[in-house]
Amino acid sequence: MAKPTAPDNARLDRVVAEARKLRELREEGYRERALKLFPWICGRCGREFSGVRLRELTVHHKDHNHDNNPADGSNWELLCLYCHDNEHSRELDEAVRDRKAEGPAPATHNPFANLKDLLKK
Repeated sequence: MAKPTAPDNARLDRVVAEARKLRELREEGYRERALKLFPWICGRCGREFSGVRLRELTVHHKDHNHDNNPADGSNWELLCLYCHDNEHSRELDEAVRDRKAEGPAPATHNPFANLKDLLKK
């Protein structure tokens, strides 16, 4: 049996750091555009933001596709951190509720399928 190799933590750290950097660059582009297009007010709770607290205002993609960034901002809305978290929590709650409404998945395992053959032995 082959001896398991230890994970390359340095490589993993580089991959994670690069992914974060790319995400930040992507967000920086549409966030800056959204802040120029829209007033600095949360679209849900109506709180106003400025100065240091402006970082609490996030760009929410209405269709949940972070790659859909039209120049006119039609897929964006500015939400505070709390309203943004609430929006995504509601989406997850709806998905769970839909799964429950469908009912449990049918069982496919039959523990006694081979019982007759086992009893013959």
